[in-house]
Amino acid sequence: MNTKKILMVLTSHADLGNTGEKTGFWIEEFAAPYYTFKDAGIEVTLASPLGGQPPIDPKSELDDFQTPATVKYFADSETQNLVANTRVLAELNADDFDAVFYPGGHGPLWDLTENTTSIQLIENFLASNKPVAAVCHATAAFLNVKNSTGEYAIKGKAISGFTNTEEAAVELTDIVPFLLEDELIKRGGDYQKVEDWNAFAVQDGLIISGQNPASSTLVAQKLLSQLNA
Repeated sequence: MNTKKILMVLTSHADLGNTGEKTGFWIEEFAAPYYTFKDAGIEVTLASPLGGQPPIDPKSELDDFQTPATVKYFADSETQNLVANTRVLAELNADDFDAVFYPGGHGPLWDLTENTTSIQLIENFLASNKPVAAVCHATAAFLNVKNSTGEYAIKGKAISGFTNTEEAAVELTDIVPFLLEDELIKRGGDYQKVEDWNAFAVQDGLIISGQNPASSTLVAQKLLSQLNA
């Protein structure tokens, strides 16, 4: 039986707008899916636009946001070393993987929304009938992906992502380059959500997405189910 292979794409963007504060990827949204995949026997490859160490959102290291998965990550030097040495995204090929997963954090809003390498990669996965998944702000990576007819891939598709009210709650509405909920709707997505901070994930065909950090495990589980279907 062939081992399934998942590519996880992390942001390389570290600056939270012009606030002088830092952002990056949210640890929970990486750690929970990563260990879900590894526990299922999946071979995971980590990549980012720039390669090397992707920035970690410092807020995701605070005590309030720790979960069993993040505790495991902080005690796991082997995985931390893998994160510190991510592959350069442009050097990877969709043909070599069975699925792709994008962890969130605010970073992807800046460097993965219009990244042509990432967009082409996702388009290649979809064209090859392979699932693509993202959680929280990382569904921004799907915004400019198009299908074979030239339409936005999320048009008419159930899709989720960080809500406008969640963005307001973290007081970043005026800092982020755009509000993800608004942009997903503008692309014709069938945007779906539940109450703020509750776990929610939705799948429509090959596209799997989750609303917020609490949703990361659900998205990973849906992706695994799709791979095993």
